[in-house]
Amino acid sequence: QVQLEESGGGLVQPGGSLRLSCTTSDNIGSFFRTYAMGWYRQAPGKDRELVASIISGAQPKYADSVKDRFTISRDTAKKTVYLQMNDLQPEDTAVYYCHQRQISRGPNYWGQGTQVTVSS
Repeated sequence: QVQLEESGGGLVQPGGSLRLSCTTSDNIGSFFRTYAMGWYRQAPGKDRELVASIISGAQPKYADSVKDRFTISRDTAKKTVYLQMNDLQPEDTAVYYCHQRQISRGPNYWGQGTQVTVSS
């Protein structure tokens, strides 16, 4: 069972920046080989949607709405994935969830979620 611990959410004004962090309890070897790890978000009254994900052997995947504003990265030594969010807009307001899937057909693991609110 993998546990994901998120941090970095908060309140920011439009045009501001935040960095989310997600640290996995997975061991370093498994984390290095993990199939997918990234971020989803869910706004009130909406379905959970992919924001950005690192897929093994592929380029990072981004939602069209965040391309050129958000950047996903990972630090293997720290077993952590980051989401740098720039030029935040009110429509980015949501609960952001960290996600990990160790193998392509394995179970999905989720963090508890961190609130991001963009408001003046």
